Amino acid sequence: MDTLTFIGTATTLIRLGSFTLLTDPNFLHQGQRAYLGKGLWSKRLTEPTMQPGDLPPLDAVVLSHLHGDHFDRIARHELARTQPVLTTEKAARKLRSWDFDARGLRTWESQTLTRDGETLTVESLPGIHARGVMGALLPPVMGSLLTHRVGGEVSRRVYVSGDTLTGDHLSEIARRHPEIDVAVVHLGGTRVLFHTVTMDDVQGMDFLQRVQPKTAIPVHYDDYGVFRSPLADFERRTQQAGYGDRVQTVRRGQTVTL
Repeated sequence: MDTLTFIGTATTLIRLGSFTLLTDPNFLHQGQRAYLGKGLWSKRLTEPTMQPGDLPPLDAVVLSHLHGDHFDRIARHELARTQPVLTTEKAARKLRSWDFDARGLRTWESQTLTRDGETLTVESLPGIHARGVMGALLPPVMGSLLTHRVGGEVSRRVYVSGDTLTGDHLSEIARRHPEIDVAVVHLGGTRVLFHTVTMDDVQGMDFLQRVQPKTAIPVHYDDYGVFRSPLADFERRTQQAGYGDRVQTVRRGQTVTL
């Protein structure tokens, strides 16, 4: 059974067939601060439902980018080094200096895991964390397409958006991959130095209209003070636009079938 467990922020456990992946490991406790770079910090408002010691054996970690609310000091010190970390090239260089088996992917590049007639391919998809001057200050970000195959036949496609804004790059993803079963959508309308650097409710709606996933699971929306766009606004907007039946809200600690 294919499932997703929501741990908090953008941290999920995704099980596709016999493969188990962890996304964007953020295990800071409520009240601790995440470092966002350039001297900026944000306090965590929520408590994650797992810590590294609670995790099952992992086949890989999929990391959208190296920011303190996506890969924190607890992950750095307590995550096992036995599984690969699939991420951006810049993040991989840093993670290797911490002794992780980090593999940097260029946009549209992929890595495939194989086991007993099953494969899981992780493809790096384009993402834009910010535009203009702010874009140069923030680390590169990637989305990820997880394609699970059994006996060579596609079983499920899951798109993890990463911290991206909307735009034409999403339309290109939809052109190349028109059949997305599930999209894990990073929202929150994060505001840093007066710039929005993750999708708010308006951009989240545009994401759904461009990508057209069968199901969308929102994450990354209320865990830090820099998140300014409430989940309720996204839910209301998608309902009004006739997309409400595609949105599956998952509570922290909840496991849902994909």
